[in-house]
This record gives sequence, C-alpha cells and structure tokens, in this order.
Amino acid sequence: MSLNIVLVAGSSRADSQTAKVARYLAARLQQRDVQTRIVDLGCSALPLWPAEDGHDHWPAMAERLRSADALVVLSPEWNGMASPALKNFFLYAGRAELAHKAALLVGVSSGQGGAYPLSELRASSYKNCRICFIPEQLIVRQVEAVLNGETAADADDQRIRARADWAMDVLLEYAEALRGLSQRIDWSEPQFGNGM
Repeated sequence: MSLNIVLVAGSSRADSQTAKVARYLAARLQQRDVQTRIVDLGCSALPLWPAEDGHDHWPAMAERLRSADALVVLSPEWNGMASPALKNFFLYAGRAELAHKAALLVGVSSGQGGAYPLSELRASSYKNCRICFIPEQLIVRQVEAVLNGETAADADDQRIRARADWAMDVLLEYAEALRGLSQRIDWSEPQFGNGM
C-alpha cells in the first residue's frame, strides 16, 4: 500500500511561492508512487482560532490530515517568523489529525533566510498535536529563482532539487517506520490528552 502524504502550504497568500514549492514537492513524491494532497492555507483560509469556521474549510482539511501517513509542513518566513496562517492551523489540528505522524519542515524565503520559522515551529507547534518533526529539514532560499520548471535553471536550482529529493527520501523512511503508530497508542486516559 502506497504512502499518503499531505503537504500544508502555510502562506495566507493566494498563488504563493510556498504553494509553488508544495506543488513541486508533491509532483516529486508522486514520481515515487506516493499519494499526495495539498492543503493550501492561501486558498482555504481558516478563521483565527477560536472563531467559527463559516466556510467549513476545517472538516475537509481534518479528514485529509487524519488519512495522511506523514506531512510536509511549509512555512514562508515573514519578518523572521512562521506565517500566522500556519500558527493558526496548529491551533485547529490536534492529535486526532497529527499525532505520531512524521513531518518534514520546509522553510521558504525570498532571500537568504528561512531557518527561523522552522525553529519556531519545532518549539511551539507540536506539544498538543504530537506531530513528529523529523530531524531533517529543507530551506528553499531565493525561492522566486528556483523550482520553476521541469529542469533546473542553474547550479543553485539543481542543488535545492537534489536536497529536496534527499529530504523527501528521508521523510518516506520515517513515514514507513511510524505508519499506524497513533492507532497503537492508548489515548483513553484523559489526563494525558495534552503534552507536558
């Protein structure tokens, strides 16, 4: 049975560079016979928690996440921080959707940055949902100039494509190893429902 990977494009902008990177990675995963779905927060915006979801985007997202074996979580860097849409997403997504699933963090930057949002997400997004960010990560710098076509435009583009392929291979190994783990854990004790 092939793996099912959900890619969460964390920009609140429609047609964002983050969504472009998500589409590129999804296509590369599909070449490995992996099923992919993209959750684009720029196209399906969630209201700020705890407001009611008037557009009913969350139920469809939650179902995609529950059926996923692993995730790719992509964040643009805005003023050195993770995107507000992605931070808000982690208020919605809990252990029912994400617990003990491998996830690759991907930073997206128009310049030379991109690392700070990944540190922020590692520090503050996993506690209650118990997503398992793998030690590997990917940072796509100078994003407007890379991952734009079928072939690499230059040596920098070729380097990030090769690194992306390697990072996704690592993610797939983690996804296989952790597949089904959440269902094997006893969640019946309410006092352990949230992380420490």
